[in-house]
Amino acid sequence: MAVVLAEKVKIGVCVMEKKVKCQSEVFSAPMGQIFDRLQAFGEFEVIHFGDKVILEEPIESWPICDCLIAFYSSGYPLEKAEAYAALRKPFVVNELEPQHLLHDRRKVYERLEMFGIPVPKYALVIREVPYQQLDYFNEEEDFVEVHGMRFFKPFVEKPVDADNHSIMIYYPSSAGGGMKELFRKVGNRSSEFHPDVRRVRREGSYIYEEFMPTGGTDVKVYTVGPEYAHAEARKSPVVDGVVMRNPDGKEVRYPVLLSPAEKEMARDVCIAFSQAVCGFDLLRSEGRSYVCDVNGWSFVKNSYKYYDDSACVLRKMLLDAKAPHLSSVVPPTLPWKVNELIQPSEPLTRQGSGINGTFGQSEELRCVIAVIRHGDRTPKQKVKLKVTEEKLLNLMLKYNGGRPKSETKLKSAVQLQDLLDATRMLVPRTRRDLESDSEAEDVEHAEKLRQVKAVLEEGGHFSGIYRKVQLKPLKWVKVTKGNGEIEERPVEALMILKYGGVLTHAGRKQAEELGRYFRNKMYPGEGTGLLRLHSTYRHDLKIYSSDEGRVQMSAAAFAKGLLDLEGQLTPILVSLVSKDSSMLDGLENASSEMEEAKARLNEIITCKAKTVDSNGSSEFPWTVDGAGLPPDASELLPNLVKLTKKVTEQVRLLAKDENEKLTERNLYDIIPPYDQANALGKTTIDVDRIAAGLPCGSEGFLLMYARWKKLETDLYNERKERYDITQIPDVYDSCKYDLLHNAHLNLEGLDELFTVAQVLADGVIPNEYGINPKQKLKIGSKIARRLLGKLLIDLRNTREEAINVIKNNQDLSLSEKIKKDAEANSKVFHKIDEIDQDDDDDKETKYRLDPKYANVKTPDRHVRTRLYFTSESHLHSLMNVLRYCNLDESLEEEEGLVCHNALQRLSKTKELDYMSHIVLRMFENTEVALEDPKRYRVELTYSRGADLSPLEKEGSECTSLHQEHTLPIMGPERLQGIGSYLTLETMENMIRPFAMPAEDFPPTPAGFSGYFSKSVLDRLVNLWPFHRQSSNLGK
Repeated sequence: MAVVLAEKVKIGVCVMEKKVKCQSEVFSAPMGQIFDRLQAFGEFEVIHFGDKVILEEPIESWPICDCLIAFYSSGYPLEKAEAYAALRKPFVVNELEPQHLLHDRRKVYERLEMFGIPVPKYALVIREVPYQQLDYFNEEEDFVEVHGMRFFKPFVEKPVDADNHSIMIYYPSSAGGGMKELFRKVGNRSSEFHPDVRRVRREGSYIYEEFMPTGGTDVKVYTVGPEYAHAEARKSPVVDGVVMRNPDGKEVRYPVLLSPAEKEMARDVCIAFSQAVCGFDLLRSEGRSYVCDVNGWSFVKNSYKYYDDSACVLRKMLLDAKAPHLSSVVPPTLPWKVNELIQPSEPLTRQGSGINGTFGQSEELRCVIAVIRHGDRTPKQKVKLKVTEEKLLNLMLKYNGGRPKSETKLKSAVQLQDLLDATRMLVPRTRRDLESDSEAEDVEHAEKLRQVKAVLEEGGHFSGIYRKVQLKPLKWVKVTKGNGEIEERPVEALMILKYGGVLTHAGRKQAEELGRYFRNKMYPGEGTGLLRLHSTYRHDLKIYSSDEGRVQMSAAAFAKGLLDLEGQLTPILVSLVSKDSSMLDGLENASSEMEEAKARLNEIITCKAKTVDSNGSSEFPWTVDGAGLPPDASELLPNLVKLTKKVTEQVRLLAKDENEKLTERNLYDIIPPYDQANALGKTTIDVDRIAAGLPCGSEGFLLMYARWKKLETDLYNERKERYDITQIPDVYDSCKYDLLHNAHLNLEGLDELFTVAQVLADGVIPNEYGINPKQKLKIGSKIARRLLGKLLIDLRNTREEAINVIKNNQDLSLSEKIKKDAEANSKVFHKIDEIDQDDDDDKETKYRLDPKYANVKTPDRHVRTRLYFTSESHLHSLMNVLRYCNLDESLEEEEGLVCHNALQRLSKTKELDYMSHIVLRMFENTEVALEDPKRYRVELTYSRGADLSPLEKEGSECTSLHQEHTLPIMGPERLQGIGSYLTLETMENMIRPFAMPAEDFPPTPAGFSGYFSKSVLDRLVNLWPFHRQSSNLGK
């Protein structure tokens, strides 16, 4: 029952009405909920001042109160409120003078640093007048420099004025460039991406700070006094700018658990700014937490548990200040809950786990790991030429710091513009040679220079994250300088220009579609399950990519489909995708073995006699050396050369017409340097180009001819009468690309060439990674060693996490029985903190649902997703280890991971095409004992990726293909027999010999604990009085 007092404690609410009114109600919903609860105790009277009193009446006429709630908003007379507080001396919940700090981001960061609270790395640019030139500020293409401190893109630009909410994020040219503007929510948007904006603002004073990757999540922390903190997470506006809202139109936020260190930070923020009720923004990045903004007075919306807690904390605070003679102990039943009916607890509802009929109701999906190849791309191209031109040699010295022996890499748009300008100056001088009978080498050199120029002028090819030029010095001469010193100067260099390999509009579409498929099929809940898990922070998602642009963009497009995001790919890429080239790039570890395999492969193909390994058998055809090669491979090679020449000649005639038009153009037209940084893989087909009879994308006929001419030249050396079988995959790649994207050019013989090239490539490509199973296992384990180690870490961490959740829940169930005993309670709290600390073993940043405050039926359902986007080499390598791991001497007695039926299917699967993928899903059987190996089961599936059958047939499917240029993705196939049961323990034992040991991985910063915990504070019976030791009770 509420206490009836003769003299109640008066709470004065001296706040602008717009901040406290909710439609016709006096108070906004959160404040109203909390004040209703405070008044229900019967100890308080709430007095609302109102705008007329605050703005018009003198402070002497303001109501007299015991406790004052006052906070600034636009138009609020803060100094007047300070004068009132000095006159009447009430207890002030949020002190007034420090509120001035909150309007200046400089002062906020200074105060945070003064109290040792971590903030992002930052620097100040202060201008007295707009556009003032500052000698300490310098801007380059991909960074700004302030007082000698460099901030590389992506970086954040914030106005010093904290009331200006226009915050910019600038993206690097390597991710496509552009800027995202963050602003206060307008409808369903909270940010907007501007792809063409790259220069920072200069009209005011700004803070520049390091961009902190947070996995697309923001955390808002709300304190009520220094010992209580509540945290909520939401989708960051950085990702796609679309605000997630519930059916009531409210932004979707979910409560998350804070680590002990974060709880201490919340306490320090509260004390540093003398704001008992205070909201601030927390960034969790790479295992650490940072405060990036402090807002002052803030309450949580739509959380009745939070309203209960806040009312109890504020009551304690106000009574201790103004009525210490009254008991502040919380009654066993809160006064506003006296008449509430106790609802029966709802049982845990289990949903299907996404694969029809493969497991029972007792299984929960715990982990999804996928290794995925990138989407459809343009053919990869490379031009090599030796250069002696002074302009190019000087350019090399300009960008390598003047070191004559060092190579130079040119990637940025500014660097490539310099190269283009130099090349334009040189091409006219060589064009005359093309029309004369000069030596063949000069003609070839001139052609290659023209090709370099054409590539650099093709914005769609050489843009964003797809460009690369290397200049390597080859020869030097010694020259005497004016002061008599002798120095070396380069006189010849090797230029290597790499281009192409760009994710196409079809590749982006494929990746998005596969993301949607994963969302709908891989997780429990019939399509909406993943989004529900993700939005309620029960989905732990990490996406990794190799360094290649097409791979990064495939990862971003997949994430867009998986999480139902909107907008451009650049912000999604920077926010959600982590690059790990050491794990997902490179073949150096197996280069010698691969050369050996290619040499043996060349011997088999070019030798007319069939060469079969003695271990081969009809039952196991994949054990034959060179399995999959056509028996008449050597007879197909001349036909391949003949058809390649036929296609090349047709493209030459098309390029000749284009060349005549190019000659008429002004050779010194200036192309703006940023034109090369716009394309990130087109989203739609350029219908106008197709209708005009031009190649798809931004490739001109000149570059298309260079592509085919190089293949013709490299495939067969007529002088030496020698075939280069390593060119077969490239011929097939080019052929497939033009059949898919340039069918409208009607190149005669292209379909026939595709058929011949496909038969040969289907034999060559798999055998480049090993000529027989044992060699495939050896090469695969070397290439995928680091990736295999990471997959085992992922599975192990998932198992340990699930076990910790169970033990945590058991401990907390015990605590419920003894929570009325204060001493026992304190031990339980101590135990919880120990569990939190132990869980830091899992190093990756997590956002964990706090079940006490979440309206979620299955808070213990938690799924870990790890996605690894890579190239074809890593897919073949991983698959070969899975197929043949039992051939290792240490595992010869073990049954293989892949069943015989799947081995037969794989032997017929020659190509792992675009978007091919291997998926490992781990399930937990909750009805099996914790120590039983069958508690955790692993399911292996794979997809061959793009379905090539539409290229091989005619009809409606072919017509649709020609309209969309997009191949469908094949569905998943099982690698295990039906009814088989692969335990996690067996999986670990079979893979461990080929995987990098966990201890060899570089150390990473400590992550966040935050495993699920049941409520130990359902009622705050033993929480009061506050003391330092209870700081771990906040969330």
